[in-house]
Amino acid sequence: MKKTIDFITMGCSKNLVDTEILMNKFENKGYYCTHDSENPHGEIVVINTCGFIGDAKQESINTILEFAQAKDEGKIERLYVMGCLSQRYKGELEAEIPQVDKYYGKFDYTELLNELGVSDDETERIRHHITTPRHYAYLKISEGCDRRCAYCAIPIITGKHKSRQMDEILNEVRSLVSDGTKEFQIIAQELTYYGVDIDGRQHIAELISRMADIPGVEWIRLHYAYPANFPLELLDVMREKQNVCKYLDIALQHVSDNVLKRMHRNITKKETYELIESIRRKVPGIYIRTTLMVGFPGETEEEFNELIDFVREMRFERMGAFVYSEEENTYSALHYEDDVPEEIKQQRLDKIMTLQQRINAEFEAERIGNIVRVLIDRKEGEYYVGRTEYSSPEVDPEVLIPIAERRLIIGSFYDVKIVDAESFDLFGTVIQN
Repeated sequence: MKKTIDFITMGCSKNLVDTEILMNKFENKGYYCTHDSENPHGEIVVINTCGFIGDAKQESINTILEFAQAKDEGKIERLYVMGCLSQRYKGELEAEIPQVDKYYGKFDYTELLNELGVSDDETERIRHHITTPRHYAYLKISEGCDRRCAYCAIPIITGKHKSRQMDEILNEVRSLVSDGTKEFQIIAQELTYYGVDIDGRQHIAELISRMADIPGVEWIRLHYAYPANFPLELLDVMREKQNVCKYLDIALQHVSDNVLKRMHRNITKKETYELIESIRRKVPGIYIRTTLMVGFPGETEEEFNELIDFVREMRFERMGAFVYSEEENTYSALHYEDDVPEEIKQQRLDKIMTLQQRINAEFEAERIGNIVRVLIDRKEGEYYVGRTEYSSPEVDPEVLIPIAERRLIIGSFYDVKIVDAESFDLFGTVIQN
């Protein structure tokens, strides 16, 4: 199919936003674009890669190789690669996989338009081709990161933190609302740093407050906060604005003072406990999502047990964990020995996730009998599948409502009574209005 481009996105939602912006630009020039198609069939394929950790890098490389073979077999005509992996390893990739017509990095991907003979219109840059269901969208408020966590390669790939102008973000929200978007997932590598690069002050609370005042914005959900120097005024906005979800995604990584210091996290165990207490006190009923790391260089059994005790005591409503993966040229790769054996890392991961799964199951069981507001995302099998304000798409528990019960509208809100629960799903029935 001529003038068809198949886009493949690897990794995080920040990459997805880049893909959506590029898709919109091409569609405005007459191209037909698909995203993550099960059967890519266009003459052009664009792969947006992830370069965060080892497994993600390997998945991106495997995808490039798969489409390089498709090109060799004449199934596609041109192949382009962009994103974090390409930003970091462009030279190596060009040498190893020459079938790719051109590699682009994290920030020069719009040059692909020139490569294909069309001009770029900068006035279109805030417009997206929404690849998610129309009623929700990911909204990126900044690029890069000024934090220098010892294990993280993101600053190496993306550079220093750069905030978008507030008016530009708010105009994007208005534009998306006019197209039917009701829910906004606010994303950044470090959203609490928003504005510091502009005038030295954190402006995330002001941004979210102004966003919440835009008519048609039903839900705002915050992702990827950093715990050190957390702007407590943001909690006031979350408490006072009904359309700001009582949900905060804040990566804590660890709780042992020794590990936090080696990680360069700029926070202590005591300060971590105090922050969580402040969050829960200022925003009653909030759900905290966090991410923890096990197996960081030098992590002892005692330090890991501190982390286990922390999870048991804090009872996080949402939690994920991963094992340390050494990333070249990071501080920890250059200065620490990756000395925790892989089997020990995996044992620790299994132990902490088993604990969290039990906590999750207890949380969900406690919700039986509650009436909650649910946004319907899709139909799947015999159920409508939706979410409460306490669940982010794809990663958190969903609410299942039997299709046979009544007809529901995708993208609409309903009051739902929870009648049953499993470890990762709730079952409900719509309350007749």
